[in-house]
Amino acid sequence: LGVPPTLVRHVHGVTKAYTTRVGGGAFPTEQENDVGKLLRDRGHEYGVTTGRPRRCGWLDMVALRYSALVNGYTSLAVTKLDILDVFDEIKIGVAYVDETSGDKLLGVPSQQAVLENIRVEYITLPGWNRSICDCRTFDSLPETAQAYIKKVEELVEVPVQWVGVGADRKSTIQLF
Repeated sequence: LGVPPTLVRHVHGVTKAYTTRVGGGAFPTEQENDVGKLLRDRGHEYGVTTGRPRRCGWLDMVALRYSALVNGYTSLAVTKLDILDVFDEIKIGVAYVDETSGDKLLGVPSQQAVLENIRVEYITLPGWNRSICDCRTFDSLPETAQAYIKKVEELVEVPVQWVGVGADRKSTIQLF
């Protein structure tokens, strides 16, 4: 037995407000610097079993758009927005640029090797520099945090239905 695809009306995607990866391989938006370390420490991005640190970086919109496309998301949950509370500026990777040809890649390349020779094109948004852990409605978020979520919606072309602002179950804001 199974579930016929015609009965599935909603497909909810889930993403962190930044990107993480475990193990080797290409990770275009990885921050191998103080930004990556701060994301890792604030987000407790360590393996549960091994304790190994996860690789952390800015939100990779190219990968998120691809995920939304192949999975048909009808809405999105953005978790761990509070991890970004301390940044003056927050970046989102919006395109890959092939270093060899100079071509802008708006999608995920079909060959993994291409990712070894790209640079990421970012947009930069202002941070909010205050804790959002006690916010329980979208309107109670700082305007710059609201703008970040709206920019994610605009870029991925999927509405954000939930925003996580802390570890507590009550720390999930439902937008619709």
